[in-house]
Amino acid sequence: MSQAQAAVAQTNEHGLKKHEIRVSTVVFMIFCLVAAGCYGIEEMIPECGPGLTIAMLCILPFVWGLPFGLVASELGSVRPQEGGYYKWVQEALGEFWGFQAGWWRTISIYIDNTSYVILAGGYAATVWDMGIGGEFALKFCMIGIFTLINIRGVKDVGAVSTALSIFVMVAFGVVALCGFLNWGSDPSVTFQMTPEPAEGIGDWFFYIAGGISIGMWMYSGYESMSTIAGEVANPQVIPKGTLITIPLIMAVYILPTVAGLGSIGQFDNWGTDGDSVGYATVVSTFWGPVWGIIFVVVAILAQCSIYNTYIASGSRGFFALADDNLTPPVMVKVDKKYGVPYIAVLSVGIFNLLFCMFPFGFIIVLDVALLLSSYVMVYISAMVLRRRIPEEDYVFRIPGGNGLLGVICIVPTCVAIFAFFVNGSDYYLGGMIGLLTGPILYLIWRRMYGGLSKKDPEAFVCNPRTGLAVGDTRRISFLLLVITIMNLFALVFEPWYEGWGTEDAWESGDYFDGILEAADVDTIVGTIRIVLWIVTIVCALACIIIYLLSKKVEPSKEECRAAFKKSCDAISARHNKELEEMIREEEIAVAAEAVEKAAVAAAEDEDPKA
Repeated sequence: MSQAQAAVAQTNEHGLKKHEIRVSTVVFMIFCLVAAGCYGIEEMIPECGPGLTIAMLCILPFVWGLPFGLVASELGSVRPQEGGYYKWVQEALGEFWGFQAGWWRTISIYIDNTSYVILAGGYAATVWDMGIGGEFALKFCMIGIFTLINIRGVKDVGAVSTALSIFVMVAFGVVALCGFLNWGSDPSVTFQMTPEPAEGIGDWFFYIAGGISIGMWMYSGYESMSTIAGEVANPQVIPKGTLITIPLIMAVYILPTVAGLGSIGQFDNWGTDGDSVGYATVVSTFWGPVWGIIFVVVAILAQCSIYNTYIASGSRGFFALADDNLTPPVMVKVDKKYGVPYIAVLSVGIFNLLFCMFPFGFIIVLDVALLLSSYVMVYISAMVLRRRIPEEDYVFRIPGGNGLLGVICIVPTCVAIFAFFVNGSDYYLGGMIGLLTGPILYLIWRRMYGGLSKKDPEAFVCNPRTGLAVGDTRRISFLLLVITIMNLFALVFEPWYEGWGTEDAWESGDYFDGILEAADVDTIVGTIRIVLWIVTIVCALACIIIYLLSKKVEPSKEECRAAFKKSCDAISARHNKELEEMIREEEIAVAAEAVEKAAVAAAEDEDPKA
């Protein structure tokens, strides 16, 4: 960025600094947020079979990854703001649902980030005997180093992400090359669709369910870059980078996996444990054992690259919520030198440090439902905003009209609902408990900090009898109703799906990532059943009580609708104003740069020797 451009920019009311970021940097940052290598696919292969794994890696981008990438690109082009997906849902569905989506996704990123630290320590422990103290020291250094990098700003985060991404891409390119050069070397090579022959639709259901959650996780994260759009001088580079990254990630997943399975086979032995077959095995088998150690380093650096970029994404989610007076106001504090919300960044590091020594299964069990729920909210918001925002305002708009957009949003929403239940009863129960933190904290923090009503009490009418926005008690009741219905279905579906009390029942090691492998499986599922019933009954009673309360404390439905429309219109107006200011700043920066160039040219004309 030229000195003239720097002079006209570029901070918001809290002091966030904007940076000139290239499309290539965005591509590498999104690569880190979504992929950072193929790690995780190893678990799909023995569960689904080699053929079905490859098929799912090819199909899921079109029913999950690509739709969300396109939706994130469209919304990011018309609403390039700090907070990203949270702001999109807020504008489409209002303050309450915006908070739910923002909180669910932000807390899922905090959990995700902890899992990457845990995985990095686990990969290191497979090669070096560090003990608990050494493993914690490694995790502490990882958290400390990347927290400091993030405090220095988005530009430094992007530079580190670029370097780590290139290293990881080259490493998996080496795997693909090695595998294809040694194609068919192992007699066990097979691309059979499933681990055992599938007999009927029930078997196909179970094999697909065994890998779909991992596959969806592998193709998630395209929206995460949107949260830092307010710190990018030209935020339109984000949707451009997103569109480039989608096919790149497909290639990074599919080519090394096909090459590995086609060269060393052994699909039933693939996994992430130290003795399992994996991508490192491909190169160490054909090119020497030193490659095994190299790939442990690659695995650690891959986790570091994801961790680095997700600190930036997750911390900005909290910042945006606090900016709207919906989380503790300390989260909006910005470092004067670097223009970064340093308290929010530090909160990620502190959370990760507190939980990094917990088992991976304990951490990840809360994550999936939070992620899927926030994605469903974004899909709904995309359809709502398409009808509300004028077509000419979109820099990028998914072609095909509203009908195609509906298909693009509805299909992955159905996939998400399917994944809710097939993850397993442990993941489902943990996810439902995680979802309930949304309405509980909204109720507490909205009353404590004032929400959007504090910013503009006229546009965002507060109900003096509840301390919430008008109509919020009805929205809370509706959310509890949805959770109750889902829980009742789960109480029927999960026992059948997992075979509770039958010869085909899941084993204790299948729950909570094997943490409770020594426990009796009947005790585990019995506890899950009891807790799920308790949660269901509590949600049902709370739904009824809050709904009856809403009859007394809320105005008429017509008044609630009018207040909702007024608040959504105010949010849209505010976002349009921010966008106009952003465009004006960019035009001033371009004009200033032109003046600077003209001055340099004039000086050269006056002094030919210069």
